[in-house]
Amino acid sequence: MPTIARRLAITGSCLGLALPGTATRTTAAGKAIGQRWIDGWNAADPSLLAEAFTPDATYEDVAFGVRKKGSAELRALHKSDHDDVGGFYVKLIASHVADGHGTIEWTYGGKDLGLFKTGKPFEVRGVSVIEVRGSRISRNLDYYDVATIMKQVGLLPAS
Repeated sequence: MPTIARRLAITGSCLGLALPGTATRTTAAGKAIGQRWIDGWNAADPSLLAEAFTPDATYEDVAFGVRKKGSAELRALHKSDHDDVGGFYVKLIASHVADGHGTIEWTYGGKDLGLFKTGKPFEVRGVSVIEVRGSRISRNLDYYDVATIMKQVGLLPAS
Protein backbone atom coordinates (compact mmCIF):
# COMPACT_ATOMS: atom_id res chain seq x y z
CA MET A 1 0.00 0.00 0.00
CA PRO A 2 1.50 3.36 -0.95
CA THR A 3 2.47 5.67 1.90
CA ILE A 4 -0.23 8.26 1.09
CA ALA A 5 -3.00 5.64 1.01
CA ARG A 6 -1.77 4.16 4.31
CA ARG A 7 -1.76 7.61 5.94
CA LEU A 8 -5.28 8.34 4.69
CA ALA A 9 -6.51 4.99 6.02
CA ILE A 10 -4.96 5.64 9.44
CA THR A 11 -6.32 9.20 9.54
CA GLY A 12 -9.79 7.99 8.55
CA SER A 13 -9.70 5.34 11.29
CA CYS A 14 -8.70 7.91 13.90
CA LEU A 15 -11.39 10.36 12.79
CA GLY A 16 -13.97 7.58 12.93
CA LEU A 17 -13.09 6.99 16.57
CA ALA A 18 -13.42 10.69 17.37
CA LEU A 19 -16.80 11.26 15.73
CA PRO A 20 -19.85 11.01 17.98
CA GLY A 21 -21.70 7.73 17.71
CA THR A 22 -18.88 5.86 15.94
CA ALA A 23 -16.83 4.69 18.91
CA THR A 24 -17.60 1.33 20.52
CA ARG A 25 -19.52 1.65 23.77
CA THR A 26 -18.02 0.05 26.85
CA THR A 27 -20.56 -0.54 29.56
CA ALA A 28 -20.18 -1.27 33.25
CA ALA A 29 -21.58 -4.73 32.47
CA GLY A 30 -18.78 -5.25 29.92
CA LYS A 31 -16.15 -4.35 32.48
CA ALA A 32 -17.83 -6.69 34.97
CA ILE A 33 -17.58 -9.58 32.48
CA GLY A 34 -13.83 -9.04 32.19
CA GLN A 35 -13.38 -8.86 35.95
CA ARG A 36 -15.46 -12.00 36.46
CA TRP A 37 -13.18 -13.81 33.94
CA ILE A 38 -10.09 -12.63 35.87
CA ASP A 39 -11.60 -13.57 39.24
CA GLY A 40 -12.54 -17.01 37.91
CA TRP A 41 -9.01 -17.71 36.72
CA ASN A 42 -7.50 -16.51 40.01
CA ALA A 43 -9.92 -18.47 42.20
CA ALA A 44 -8.91 -21.77 43.78
CA ASP A 45 -12.34 -23.18 42.88
CA PRO A 46 -12.61 -23.98 39.12
CA SER A 47 -16.39 -23.61 39.30
CA LEU A 48 -16.00 -19.84 39.60
CA LEU A 49 -14.37 -19.73 36.17
CA ALA A 50 -17.05 -21.99 34.67
CA GLU A 51 -19.75 -19.65 36.05
CA ALA A 52 -18.35 -16.78 33.95
CA PHE A 53 -19.24 -18.81 30.84
CA THR A 54 -22.41 -20.18 29.29
CA PRO A 55 -22.79 -23.96 29.86
CA ASP A 56 -22.04 -24.64 26.17
CA ALA A 57 -19.15 -22.16 25.86
CA THR A 58 -16.05 -22.86 23.80
CA TYR A 59 -12.62 -21.84 25.06
CA GLU A 60 -9.56 -21.88 22.86
CA ASP A 61 -5.97 -21.23 23.89
CA VAL A 62 -4.67 -20.48 20.40
CA ALA A 63 -1.01 -20.34 21.49
CA PHE A 64 -0.98 -23.92 22.79
CA GLY A 65 -3.68 -25.28 20.45
CA VAL A 66 -6.00 -26.24 23.30
CA ARG A 67 -9.78 -26.24 22.71
CA LYS A 68 -12.38 -26.93 25.40
CA LYS A 69 -16.17 -26.97 25.33
CA GLY A 70 -18.65 -26.80 28.18
CA SER A 71 -18.45 -26.27 31.93
CA ALA A 72 -16.81 -29.60 32.83
CA GLU A 73 -13.95 -29.07 30.35
CA LEU A 74 -13.48 -25.46 31.55
CA ARG A 75 -13.18 -26.67 35.15
CA ALA A 76 -10.62 -29.29 34.05
CA LEU A 77 -8.66 -26.63 32.12
CA HIS A 78 -8.60 -24.38 35.19
CA LYS A 79 -7.31 -27.22 37.35
CA SER A 80 -4.59 -28.26 34.89
CA ASP A 81 -3.43 -24.66 34.41
CA HIS A 82 -3.18 -24.15 38.18
CA ASP A 83 -1.32 -27.48 38.51
CA ASP A 84 1.12 -26.52 35.72
CA VAL A 85 1.82 -22.99 36.97
CA GLY A 86 2.84 -22.41 40.58
CA GLY A 87 1.51 -19.17 42.01
CA PHE A 88 -0.76 -18.88 38.96
CA TYR A 89 -2.14 -15.37 38.46
CA VAL A 90 -3.93 -13.28 35.87
CA LYS A 91 -4.11 -9.48 36.13
CA LEU A 92 -6.67 -7.37 34.28
CA ILE A 93 -5.33 -4.63 32.03
CA ALA A 94 -8.57 -3.65 30.26
CA SER A 95 -11.94 -5.10 29.28
CA HIS A 96 -14.21 -3.88 26.50
CA VAL A 97 -17.54 -5.46 25.60
CA ALA A 98 -20.24 -4.11 23.31
CA ASP A 99 -22.98 -5.67 21.22
CA GLY A 100 -22.07 -9.23 22.22
CA HIS A 101 -18.36 -8.99 21.35
CA GLY A 102 -15.30 -7.83 23.22
CA THR A 103 -11.77 -8.20 24.45
CA ILE A 104 -10.11 -8.79 27.78
CA GLU A 105 -6.48 -7.67 27.97
CA TRP A 106 -4.46 -9.38 30.70
CA THR A 107 -1.09 -10.38 32.09
CA TYR A 108 -0.61 -14.04 33.05
CA GLY A 109 2.24 -15.55 35.00
CA GLY A 110 3.63 -17.71 37.72
CA LYS A 111 6.26 -20.42 38.03
CA ASP A 112 6.62 -22.98 35.24
CA LEU A 113 6.01 -26.37 36.85
CA GLY A 114 4.30 -28.32 34.10
CA LEU A 115 4.28 -26.26 30.89
CA PHE A 116 7.96 -26.84 30.14
CA LYS A 117 8.99 -28.15 33.60
CA THR A 118 11.76 -25.57 34.15
CA GLY A 119 10.71 -24.34 37.60
CA LYS A 120 11.34 -20.75 36.47
CA PRO A 121 9.03 -17.74 36.72
CA PHE A 122 7.40 -16.10 33.71
CA GLU A 123 4.91 -13.40 32.85
CA VAL A 124 3.28 -12.72 29.49
CA ARG A 125 0.76 -10.20 28.22
CA GLY A 126 -2.18 -11.38 26.15
CA VAL A 127 -5.72 -10.77 25.00
CA SER A 128 -8.90 -12.80 24.94
CA VAL A 129 -11.36 -12.16 22.14
CA ILE A 130 -14.80 -13.00 23.44
CA GLU A 131 -18.42 -13.40 22.43
CA VAL A 132 -21.04 -12.77 25.09
CA ARG A 133 -24.62 -13.96 25.58
CA GLY A 134 -26.44 -12.15 28.32
CA SER A 135 -23.81 -11.54 30.98
CA ARG A 136 -21.75 -14.67 30.28
CA ILE A 137 -19.01 -15.55 27.81
CA SER A 138 -20.04 -18.02 25.10
CA ARG A 139 -16.79 -18.09 23.12
CA ASN A 140 -13.23 -17.24 24.19
CA LEU A 141 -10.05 -17.14 22.10
CA ASP A 142 -6.77 -16.47 23.97
CA TYR A 143 -3.83 -14.92 22.09
CA TYR A 144 -0.34 -14.49 23.55
CA ASP A 145 3.28 -15.17 22.61
CA VAL A 146 4.56 -18.54 23.84
CA ALA A 147 8.07 -17.57 22.69
CA THR A 148 8.04 -14.86 25.39
CA ILE A 149 7.38 -17.51 28.03
CA MET A 150 10.05 -19.80 26.52
CA LYS A 151 12.64 -16.97 26.63
CA GLN A 152 11.83 -16.20 30.27
CA VAL A 153 12.17 -19.84 31.36
CA GLY A 154 15.42 -20.30 29.44
CA LEU A 155 14.26 -22.45 26.52
CA LEU A 156 14.90 -19.81 23.87
CA PRO A 157 17.67 -17.22 23.79
CA ALA A 158 16.71 -13.80 25.11
CA SER A 159 16.64 -11.22 22.34
